[in-house]
Amino acid sequence: MAETLISPGVLARENDQSFVSSRPVTVGAAIIGPTVKGPVEVPTVVTTYSEYVNKFGTTFESGSGTNLNTYTYFTSIAAYNYFTNGGTSLLVSRVVSGSYLPATSSVNNNVSAVAGTRALGAYTFLPADTASAYLAVALHIGNNNYYFSPTNFDYINTGLDYVYFNTGSNWVLSLANAINNTSFSTYQYVSASVNGSTLSLSGSVGDTFINGAQLLTQGYIGALTQSMTLGATLAGATVGTSAAAFVLETLSEGAIMNSDGAETTNSVLVSGSKDNIRWQILNANTSSGTFDLLIRRGDDNVLQPTVLETWTGLNLDPNSTNYISRVLGDQIQSYNANTNQIEYDGQYSNRSNYVRVKQVNYTTPNYLNSNGAISNISYTSSIPFNASGAFGGATGTVKAGANFYQNIDEATNSQGLVAANYDNMISLLANTDDYKFNVLFTPGLYDQGNFTGKVSSIINNTQNRGDNIYVLDPVGYNVGSTANGISTVVTTAATRNTSYAAEYWPWVQVVEPSTGDLVWVPASTVIAGVYAYNDSVAEPWFAPAGINRGGLSNVVRAQLRLSQANRDTLYTGKVNPIATFPGQGVVVYGQKTLQTRASALDRVNVRRLLIALKSYISQIANTLVFEQNTAATRNQFLAQVNPYLTSVQQRQGLYAFKVIMDDSNNTPDVIDRNELRGQIYLQPTKTAEFIYLDFNITPTGASFPA
Repeated sequence: MAETLISPGVLARENDQSFVSSRPVTVGAAIIGPTVKGPVEVPTVVTTYSEYVNKFGTTFESGSGTNLNTYTYFTSIAAYNYFTNGGTSLLVSRVVSGSYLPATSSVNNNVSAVAGTRALGAYTFLPADTASAYLAVALHIGNNNYYFSPTNFDYINTGLDYVYFNTGSNWVLSLANAINNTSFSTYQYVSASVNGSTLSLSGSVGDTFINGAQLLTQGYIGALTQSMTLGATLAGATVGTSAAAFVLETLSEGAIMNSDGAETTNSVLVSGSKDNIRWQILNANTSSGTFDLLIRRGDDNVLQPTVLETWTGLNLDPNSTNYISRVLGDQIQSYNANTNQIEYDGQYSNRSNYVRVKQVNYTTPNYLNSNGAISNISYTSSIPFNASGAFGGATGTVKAGANFYQNIDEATNSQGLVAANYDNMISLLANTDDYKFNVLFTPGLYDQGNFTGKVSSIINNTQNRGDNIYVLDPVGYNVGSTANGISTVVTTAATRNTSYAAEYWPWVQVVEPSTGDLVWVPASTVIAGVYAYNDSVAEPWFAPAGINRGGLSNVVRAQLRLSQANRDTLYTGKVNPIATFPGQGVVVYGQKTLQTRASALDRVNVRRLLIALKSYISQIANTLVFEQNTAATRNQFLAQVNPYLTSVQQRQGLYAFKVIMDDSNNTPDVIDRNELRGQIYLQPTKTAEFIYLDFNITPTGASFPA
């Protein structure tokens, strides 16, 4: 279409001015702590409390016999407070004590299972073998010769040295013991047994690599390099076939995921619970090679099934878009301490919230040919049949003798954890590229004893990141019951000096959301909700404190009813008091950071203002990296930053601001160094924390001041 008029007429042109600028990413909170279930040491984002419950659970039972009790981790209570007060995004990093594994379940088809067999071999030692006083014995597996002696195992032949047995009494039994105690190469295993002078050897079931392994012998007759002679060859190992079409594995880890076991009336699983799952195959169709899969809650029954996920039209054809691994996902994530990263193994990203496909034993490539007929009739047996099943084999439970609520102890355990259990996730969340959040909570850790080093690590990480504030608890519950409790709290806070962390005290009693029980929790557990509420009704640069935004409606009582003098002592000591007021209830009544030196950044609202501004503006600046270093690029930056800061000013975050990015700070020598510089001057809004009201009494008839 022509864009100019040559002769008289009307030209209608379009100027699209409705482009929406992409807004920088906004982030929420992060929490490190134990949970009932869920992936271990894999930070996971949840956006609602119901999603948190589905992935990480709420209550659990700990103890045994008459001492079996129901508990809730601080992590879950904090998540509840965060989401019910307006929180929108929570990064959950589950930590555990001990080894945790997921549960698995095999989904069978109509192929008969055939057990694998072992490679076997035997050799009877003859008098000629022991004609001399010594005998060398080796197993030749693959490319290695493994030599044995009664006290030394796994000598791999170098071509120079042999190890000889003294052929005295019981030497054959000693040889068998040596073989049984040897660690062979990966996936190779040979066991030995003795009957008289006969040595019987056996590989593991299905280990076909052992087929062809040879037992070699050599009598000592003076020549150490003499060739060894063949005693026996192992043979007969076969790989078994499974009746499982495929195997599912839970994304959650821990023994709580085991739902297998006996069934009662209406197919109720004895081991089924609200926290574990079961599966069901429906509509298996050998004509089309398809089937449906339901993921159900472990405590349901056939009359009232609780379906968590429904997957329809699945198949075992790897060339199909409905291939079960492609649809559900087969990815496993795990933390690698050596690289301090989450590693991913598997071809397809997980779409199921509960399971992944661990393996597919029978594939049906191109199940239907171009005419719609079954391409290979044997494939029909590979399709799973209509059935249901449960999961088992998971390991990992709460540490025996775990302490909960007010009984947590940094010296022994806190909710079943010790300080070292937090190390990996503390290290991982130092990564600013992969994990974004603006506030971090670790309820269950407090700044005393064995936990002090972990708190130091988190504060260091937080300062290095520069994009979040850490809310920590100064002391355990027991400090509040001592005569010098407040002094201890202030002394603890005095050891910290940072504007990137804030402390709140004392502990509080809340109603546990799932059971209705009254439990004691550290302050950080409920402060998560205070920050969320503050941000939902105001902005991050408003103070998360006071009656309007710091009220703790879900708190029954504080551990100590603080007096004005108590609050003065705590606030002077950089600890934000949780006060109790008649008619108002329990209220957060302070917003200091742990910065010792007086400045604007010794207040939480100013620190959070800077965090918000730096995060937003840095993301804008990221879009300019590798762009031309010209006035146009600088103006592009200013055109986005100035309106944003104006909006912050209008929303009471700033008194004033100024942004400079022009020729004055981008001189030719700066440009020649491939640098682009900007200077942002801010005057943060301060909060009214100390209000003085002068009531002046005047005589009758006196004039009031103008």
